[in-house]
Amino acid sequence: MPRPTNKEELLKAAEEQFEKMWELIRELPENVEFIKRGKRGELLKNVEFAKEIENAGKEAHWGRDKNIRDVLIHLHEWHMLLIEWIESNMEGKERSFLPESYTWKTYGDMNIEFWKKHQNTDYDSAMVKVVCSHGKVRDIIENLSNEELFEKKHFSWTGTTNLGTYCISVTASHYLWAIKKIKMHNKLSK
Repeated sequence: MPRPTNKEELLKAAEEQFEKMWELIRELPENVEFIKRGKRGELLKNVEFAKEIENAGKEAHWGRDKNIRDVLIHLHEWHMLLIEWIESNMEGKERSFLPESYTWKTYGDMNIEFWKKHQNTDYDSAMVKVVCSHGKVRDIIENLSNEELFEKKHFSWTGTTNLGTYCISVTASHYLWAIKKIKMHNKLSK
């Protein structure tokens, strides 16, 4: 997928990847016996990822996320970071993208806090949250001009990066990350 360079491409990439992710989730069997893992008749959407996923890569997320709910909640929390950052700065209340106690070197700790925060969130609630927050991100993007999204330094609060780059990272690129994990889950669960 080529990286979007304008608003139309950004919206298209975000929607296509979001839909691909849901197609993969819809492909999961609704009721499968997991004799190998001692689970019977549990929805595959709620089943813990196989241990092979935990060791699939060096990045912390491979060990952090234990099921699809964790992946959906991760996406939702990053949507919320983007939404709150844009809305706050557009209202003239300057704030950084990451919460004050985190930097780009320590955002992995923030991701763990997101994970901990939602360990009692069920799959259905996670699904509703990510669908709603995705819709809100899409609405924000639709209401911004191409210049506001892709002109470098259009907003002082985006630094040297344009706003569109943040939007791509939180939508299309993040959905590709989720798709990779869900594909592996589907493959290992068959």
